[in-house]
Amino acid sequence: MRRNQIVVGVIACLIASMSWGAMFPVADHALEYINPLYFSTIRYGAVSIVLVILLWMKEGKKAFRLEGKGKLLVFFGTMAFTVYNVLVFLGQMLMGKSGVMVASIMEALMPMISIAILWGYKHVKPKKYMISSMIIAFVGAIFVITKGDMGFFLTLKHNLVSLAFILIGVIGWVIYTMGGQTFNDWSTLRYSTLTCVFGTAVTGIITMIMTIQGVVSVPSTETIFAIKYDLLFMMTLPGIVALLSWNYGVKILSSINGILFINFVPITTLVIMMIQGYNVTIFDIVGTLLVISALIWNNICQRREENTSPQVMHEEEELRQAV
Repeated sequence: MRRNQIVVGVIACLIASMSWGAMFPVADHALEYINPLYFSTIRYGAVSIVLVILLWMKEGKKAFRLEGKGKLLVFFGTMAFTVYNVLVFLGQMLMGKSGVMVASIMEALMPMISIAILWGYKHVKPKKYMISSMIIAFVGAIFVITKGDMGFFLTLKHNLVSLAFILIGVIGWVIYTMGGQTFNDWSTLRYSTLTCVFGTAVTGIITMIMTIQGVVSVPSTETIFAIKYDLLFMMTLPGIVALLSWNYGVKILSSINGILFINFVPITTLVIMMIQGYNVTIFDIVGTLLVISALIWNNICQRREENTSPQVMHEEEELRQAV
């Protein structure tokens, strides 16, 4: 892999992760007015329309052929745009204000979850430097969130259901990220568009059923107007831009390397909260430096391996194909 490709992949994953870090504070305001089902349906319904138009203009009618991969597209789309987007925001909403940072820090579990899936499902053991990088980055994220007070985790026992929703949602996004490797012969725009369309359709159907049963209600015009800027932001930066950037970056770096950048999600969330008046501590600084150091270390080790023996190169390729 050329150095320029790696740089582009890194930038793409950074853009996506930082965009998602910004979405939690924004969603916190929106969820005061609208439930997660309608929030996700409206948000990604609009994103789907934009992506369909872009795909049609760029690749034409042939790009919408499923090529026998319809079931996979529905599955991965559901994991990302139903399981992840609905459950993470549902958990955040149930937890209240504290849910903003909790939902954000749970994103940092994604690298660990990806290792567990690889190990348990595909029996592929990641490289030692990957594991060490993930652990360092996770510790850094923990420093940022807890400020060194481990009593923070004791308060979470009162929100086990909310945490379960967020965790299941996070697992859904990991599965979606790893699933993108199945579509390596497709463009990033094509995979992103079709999974978004199918996943949003599933969310829409569930929303309709829940509405008919009286579990949720249709948001009023006043409600939509109250969160119009929240929706606009969520549709553009964490929606279209982040989705395309993430799938493109992961395609270059592989999911096991790209997903490391998820650790920038809680860091970005924290920065935004600091701008809103949050006090910076030494733990914030040390934690941020640990996350950045872990990503740099992973990148250095990856480049070293690219200049080693053909056998190591072959093993690395096997790992990339597995994820």
